[in-house]
Amino acid sequence: MASSSTHFFLLSLVFLMISFQPSSHQQLCHKDEYLTIMQFKDNFLIERQASTYPKVNLWNSQGVDCCSWEGIWCDQDTSNVIGLDLSSSCLFGSINSSSGLFHLGHLQYLNLPLNDFNFSMIPAAVENLSKLTYLNLSSSFFSSQIPLEISKLHNLAKLNLSFNLDYSHQGLLELKRLNLNSLAQNLTKLEWLDLSSVGINSPITKALANMSSLTYLHFGQYGLLGKFL
Repeated sequence: MASSSTHFFLLSLVFLMISFQPSSHQQLCHKDEYLTIMQFKDNFLIERQASTYPKVNLWNSQGVDCCSWEGIWCDQDTSNVIGLDLSSSCLFGSINSSSGLFHLGHLQYLNLPLNDFNFSMIPAAVENLSKLTYLNLSSSFFSSQIPLEISKLHNLAKLNLSFNLDYSHQGLLELKRLNLNSLAQNLTKLEWLDLSSVGINSPITKALANMSSLTYLHFGQYGLLGKFL
């Protein structure tokens, strides 16, 4: 299992290097995406901690080309924003479906772990990011039911919703309306799935065993109730 995790991590790095490498001929980012990213940033407090690194604090000093900002990658040909890595960026605040984040329709890579989204639900508008291949919302104080709309992200290869815990280390996320069967049937390209600490109260369907691309699967710790069918 560890080797599979390492393998996928290395593949992700290769994907980043190939897809998001800067180009000397790169155009400025699109104005609407620039405004959208700034609106997303301005919705949060930045709570600097010794062990974290708020990339967004540097954006204003890095010019108006958001394609050159740390944590953002753009397509070399179209200049559309296709990667957003704000892991450990000291973001604090709620997020909902009106967030500008969900207007970045070209995103393929979204990495938001180790922030504090103040017990927000994962917004249903996540389905707008239909090109995502990588989604990591782990350890970021998301709560309540995982929305059905997650299962509409048919291009996902990696999904990590693990370790969204409250202050007593109890899991906050639940897999109810969206069940394992829906995930298995709709996310057929998944290679890496981590639902550690997610409360799962549904049958462990054999469809998971038929996900031929899956190389890493982790439930871990809390709330796994049911049986194989």
